[in-house]
Amino acid sequence: MDRYAVLGQPVGHSKSPRIHAAFAASLDQKLLYEAYEIAPDELAPSLSRFHAEGWQGFNLTVPHKQAGATLCETRSDAAEQAGAVNTLIRTATGWHGDNTDGAGLVRDLMSNLGVEIRGKRVLVLGAGGAARGILAPLLAEGPSELAISNRNPWKPEEIAAALKPLGNIVPRTHLSLKGDRYDLVLNATSAGHSGSIPRLPPKLFAEGGVAYDLNYGQAAVPFLVW
Repeated sequence: MDRYAVLGQPVGHSKSPRIHAAFAASLDQKLLYEAYEIAPDELAPSLSRFHAEGWQGFNLTVPHKQAGATLCETRSDAAEQAGAVNTLIRTATGWHGDNTDGAGLVRDLMSNLGVEIRGKRVLVLGAGGAARGILAPLLAEGPSELAISNRNPWKPEEIAAALKPLGNIVPRTHLSLKGDRYDLVLNATSAGHSGSIPRLPPKLFAEGGVAYDLNYGQAAVPFLVW
């Protein structure tokens, strides 16, 4: 039986075990997929132990996506661009990292929800692993503006500089957004897991604007209510 898991902290909200069990059943794959709460300082030794035990792969969620990228011996182009991984695939000697967050997000927005990205003003809230994973695929869809905001300016500026070869990203702080209007606002912060949202100015949305939270379940409620 193939063994997989999702690793995070918190991780109890994750639907990954149910999703992967259903997917495996549709393919007649014998699969054990679990969820493990792993503290940040436990990630590296845990991955070494899991590899020695023969696990096939993992998904990474908050707060491990950036740290996970540094623990991979190889990374896909998407993971290299993002500097973050959400998928670990076993190799003979370690782990190969991939990032499917951006491709999945763009497919959901455009194919499932009918949300246009090309020519639109797009704002990403947060500068952690979740945000990093979606920026390059969003840029590829040709928004008129792509901004990323955080509580302080340093992370957005660093990310904008790193992705400059792929297109222009406007680094902002949350409070400096006052007076701006966006067609699509994506919450990629983890604040919802503690029942809060970033401190944001009012009236961020253009007429007909769309709010989208990368979290789901209770963690998405504070931002979507706002």
